[in-house]
Amino acid sequence: MSKHTHTAPTDTGPAAGVTRAHESARAQVAGAATYIDDMPEVRGTLHAAPILSTVAHGKLLGVDSNAALAMPGVRAVVLSRDIPGDPMLAAFAGDEPVFAIDTVQHIGQVIGVVVADTVMQARRAARKVKLHIEALPAILTVKDALAAKSFVLPPVYVKRGDAQAALSKAKHTLSGTLEVGGQEHFYLEGQVAYVLPLEQNQWWVYSSTQHPGEVQHWVSHALGIDNHAVKVECRRMGGGFGGKETQAGHLAVWAAIAANKLRRPVKLRLDRDDDFMVTGKRHPFAYEYTVGFDDTGRLSGLKLMMAANCGFSADLSGPVADRAIFHSDNAYFLEDVDIASFRCKLNTQSHTAFRGFGGPQGVIVIESIMGDIARHLGLDPMDVRMRNLYELKTRNTTHYGMRVEDNILQPLLSQLEHSAQYRRRKQAISAWNKTSPIIKRGIALTPVKFGISFTATLFNQAGALVHVYTDGSVQVNHGGSEMGQGLHTKVAQIVADELGVPFSRVLCTASDTSKIPNASATAASAGTDLNGRAAQFAARHVRDNLAAFVSGLDGCGAGAVRFAGGNIMSPKLTRSFDDVVKQAYANRIQLWSDGFYRTPKIHYDKVTLSGRPFYYFAYGAACTEVAIDTLTGESKVLKVDILHDVGRSINPGLDVGQIEGAFVQGMGWLTTEQLVWNDKGYLATHAPSTYKIPTAGDVPAHFKVDLWHEPNPEDNVFGSKAVGEPPFMLAISVFEALRDAVAHAKGGQAPVQLTAPATAENVLKALAV
Repeated sequence: MSKHTHTAPTDTGPAAGVTRAHESARAQVAGAATYIDDMPEVRGTLHAAPILSTVAHGKLLGVDSNAALAMPGVRAVVLSRDIPGDPMLAAFAGDEPVFAIDTVQHIGQVIGVVVADTVMQARRAARKVKLHIEALPAILTVKDALAAKSFVLPPVYVKRGDAQAALSKAKHTLSGTLEVGGQEHFYLEGQVAYVLPLEQNQWWVYSSTQHPGEVQHWVSHALGIDNHAVKVECRRMGGGFGGKETQAGHLAVWAAIAANKLRRPVKLRLDRDDDFMVTGKRHPFAYEYTVGFDDTGRLSGLKLMMAANCGFSADLSGPVADRAIFHSDNAYFLEDVDIASFRCKLNTQSHTAFRGFGGPQGVIVIESIMGDIARHLGLDPMDVRMRNLYELKTRNTTHYGMRVEDNILQPLLSQLEHSAQYRRRKQAISAWNKTSPIIKRGIALTPVKFGISFTATLFNQAGALVHVYTDGSVQVNHGGSEMGQGLHTKVAQIVADELGVPFSRVLCTASDTSKIPNASATAASAGTDLNGRAAQFAARHVRDNLAAFVSGLDGCGAGAVRFAGGNIMSPKLTRSFDDVVKQAYANRIQLWSDGFYRTPKIHYDKVTLSGRPFYYFAYGAACTEVAIDTLTGESKVLKVDILHDVGRSINPGLDVGQIEGAFVQGMGWLTTEQLVWNDKGYLATHAPSTYKIPTAGDVPAHFKVDLWHEPNPEDNVFGSKAVGEPPFMLAISVFEALRDAVAHAKGGQAPVQLTAPATAENVLKALAV
């Protein structure tokens, strides 16, 4: 595993720039960190369980709940007729009902909930509800959706230059297809909400959500009341990965409608099987491409069709598919390009955000194309990739019109190529494969260039509150939510340094819509960028108040007052922070403040998908070596070397952890995590027994992570860069290494037709083609 030498943290030195333990780590290890299902329940709390459609598409003719209502402990069955507000969810497309009304759109769609005294009573009763559904034809494949022109949103086209003319002039052309599967979020804490009625038709909602503000909006919309009457709180999630960006809102709405009907607190927690059946996944994609290139592998034209399986409603499919377009270049300059993006409507779960948010689906297709070009020409794939990289002064503008100004691709890839000994290992693998008839090895080194900002510009804003109490302790509240990534820890580090106080004196509290209104989702890797900067500005306002106070005492300029090591220092005197705070309070100096931040420079046209949608890019590269068994199709990752750009790291330990976790999660997406729907639209892989995420045994013994040495050239908080999503795409090196191993096994220069995930079955199919 990775080994890093970090400065040992102290409580007197700087809080940021060193590894500090996650703020909840000790409590989590001790079982003392509270999640929603751990909370003591208010007297009178009832429990809800969903009633699920058993048909992929059909007319809902009736619901017979008599048997369920006769069961012990059952209090009510809640259906669409019980919704006091809008029966459609307050999603931006307005195309998804709260509960199924007159039709069902997928197996697992929620038709209503059963409410009972206990969890198990509710779940058993939900299975006794009889549904009368008249089946209708269902669309279950992207191919069928394309043929039927079944879309949740209109297609989008992005063009630059004349791709067709470039292809006709190209010395070489290749055409191909690729299919990439979806991915279950598999958060450790499943979807859960707990809704408490308060006085005067007000509501307190505990939600495991990445977007408390949206849950507030959805609940108030469904109840037909104002936003201010709903308070949403989330102290922490047991994982989210995008699955709790919009879809946590469903559970909160369902529980709130039940609580409104019964005027009792209601908790709704899905069991793992129902979670699989109800919630959306990473979008599966299908691709067709034709690419032109010269003898060196440099691209001269590309026509690309991307078809996203969106499920039955839009959810976030529009921006996910947009980001796939934005990242279909990855690290490479596309001069003449024609991209068509189709957002296909199928009768399956409505797919949603997942770490990378369409970026992985864009990056993987261009990396596959690079690998196929190299094999066609008999060149090293690394050389083809280097040949096509963005350059500093020319070939530096993306196909959507954004200049790549912070480009470190060439030196970063060269450094990893050297440190990972790519060329030497490539030769050793070739020698191995000549003498090993059954076990074949492969290697790949692939880059990542990932844009950081919400593609919806309005979400690039954040607010925070910083309170300094009279004993000198500091409390921070911001609009981001903690899902294990260490956001609260990093924000506390930033605030501690801004005020010059020990890290141990700063406490981040639960995300709360009654404190920070209209907060954006904790997503797009922008949690620290946005909330960290907002908290820094809030702390700075308090610091400026204290500096002005001390300058008045000591007769110096406020700019001469410094904050460090728990002290406040003027040219005349050094005082403890705690003592100054007490004096300031006695003199009626404001010791709390708000902070607000909006990301600068970003703009783009949503119609043409052109402009500057990203504040900056995060870069990285991974070199992965694999082995496959040509008799069984089984594969194993042998070695991983990573060099990743996090700017000036706020917390190196947390950043390395995010890189390792993202890589392994990406490896699972591309190797073992296969979602299978049968010909009736039933998700057959709906439990850990049939859906396989990576385990500790899948992590190679050689797993080395190094951090790039330069700070972010943009004025980002602490000079850092986002780290949540970009390293996920480093795992595409696993897929390309597997294709390299298949190519070695087959011989020749034909493109490798390997479907992702590269399960043993799919590897065998690729070997047989």
